[in-house]
Amino acid sequence: MTDYVSPTDLLQEAVELAKKKSELSVADMLIRGALSGAFLGYATSLAFLVTSQGLPPIVGAILFPVGFVILALLGLELVTGNFALLPAGVLAGAVRLSKLLRNWGWVYLGNLLGSLLYAGLFYLAITNWRTGNGGAVADLLKQAALKKTLGFAALGGGGWALALVKGVLCNWMVTIGALLALVSRSTVGKIAAMWLPILTFFALGFEHSVVNMYILPSGMMLGAAISVRQVLFWNLLPVTLGNIVAGALFTGMALYATYAAKAAPTVSPAESAVAPAKPGVALAAAAGAPQV
Repeated sequence: MTDYVSPTDLLQEAVELAKKKSELSVADMLIRGALSGAFLGYATSLAFLVTSQGLPPIVGAILFPVGFVILALLGLELVTGNFALLPAGVLAGAVRLSKLLRNWGWVYLGNLLGSLLYAGLFYLAITNWRTGNGGAVADLLKQAALKKTLGFAALGGGGWALALVKGVLCNWMVTIGALLALVSRSTVGKIAAMWLPILTFFALGFEHSVVNMYILPSGMMLGAAISVRQVLFWNLLPVTLGNIVAGALFTGMALYATYAAKAAPTVSPAESAVAPAKPGVALAAAAGAPQV
């Protein structure tokens, strides 16, 4: 059996997965969402750590997908991936719109809770239980938090739109990664396929709402002079909307529209009547032999 899953079969599996996700209990969505938020926090702090040690940022981007791989292989819930999977299920008639919104809402909350939990624990760890300043990693997190909020605010309306566009560009790659997790039957194949688009978005510095659920609170805990209102208005709101647009329209709906299984073409009775007989059948009939 081949390891590769064709796009048509992949979309069928994606629809089945979307249906399963839409039927999860609230407790499952919260727990799996929280674990995903925490694991992405791990991966993000790892990327910041290697950058703080003087290594090129691309090294952090190469390492960052470990978090995504962990949550994907464990079958956890990441809202940005569900922004693509659930709309495909809706188009296929397998998921109701109400269940899509239910999943997005609870998983988003779960991702936020897990990100906040990890951010708090990481803060305590790098500050030696609030007795130190966190060193170079803390400085990078504060700089990132300021850039992702006040940096956009300084541009006014254009900054808000820029955050949205970066959210679109980010989740276009992230949702491709979520679907490529289904493109192989082997664990190694899944990991390799997922790694590429996740590395790409992180290296390009685009905006991922769940990653920001860790970076922004971490920056605030470490002393970045930003408010909750600034975090919500200048980052999480436009970035989340951008993530939704990319996931739903550019990945889920676009791929479903072109690759969804189509019914086999039918042949009308008139076409059957005039269809030429196969040469072997015609010769057999002429010779009076039984037709096979």
